[in-house]
Amino acid sequence: MHNICTLCKREFASYFATPLAFVFIVIFLVLTGVFTFFIGGFYERGQADLAPFFSYHPWLYLFLIPALSMRLWAEERKSGTIELLMTLPVTVWQAVVGKFLAAWAFAGLALALTFPMWITVNYLGDPDNGTIVAAYIGSFLMAGGFLAVGGCISAATRNQVIAFILTAVICLFFFLLTGFGPVINVFSGWLPQPVVDALASLSFLTHFSSIAKGVIDLRDLLYFATLIVAWLVANAIVLEMKKAD
Repeated sequence: MHNICTLCKREFASYFATPLAFVFIVIFLVLTGVFTFFIGGFYERGQADLAPFFSYHPWLYLFLIPALSMRLWAEERKSGTIELLMTLPVTVWQAVVGKFLAAWAFAGLALALTFPMWITVNYLGDPDNGTIVAAYIGSFLMAGGFLAVGGCISAATRNQVIAFILTAVICLFFFLLTGFGPVINVFSGWLPQPVVDALASLSFLTHFSSIAKGVIDLRDLLYFATLIVAWLVANAIVLEMKKAD
């Protein structure tokens, strides 16, 4: 645990050693504001809630999280520093978890910096703050899921652009083929309903939407936990295979 914490702190600090952290945070905050107040019609809706804010998070993460995760391992492999990392007194699993937690903490920081929107909606009305808290938790868990996928893909290639594209495509698959309403309706026309339900249960969107409504179901928490652990295990396996090459 000590090794994981040490590596996590080192990796988290490294984000702020370059303009990457500030560029990512600024872009995230600007886009969430644009989608919430302009595209989402926050004022026109006349409701004191953050539904427009959270409804666009999956689509923002589809592009922003792969941009964050693509450097996790691809940069290490390209620069050759991965060999140095593996000589440190840490196991592959500790390195994977440490780097993932650092990236997840950074994504959580960017999400936490949107708190002025929460203050704004409370100033303008009387929102259900319990639902807002649940939606923040769901958004944070979804970011973790995206990062776990992205970390595994990043470990498989030296090219950050390829890592970005593959991560975005895989996450889009989880959206469009398993959780996006119009696509699910297409499947409903020729697949048995139990199969359609099974596909929907694999979706980021399905589980995030459930939590964003204020219902924190154990099944949704287990889904994200299982998803993250599974991709982290795959990440460690990929690194072990690369070591053997």
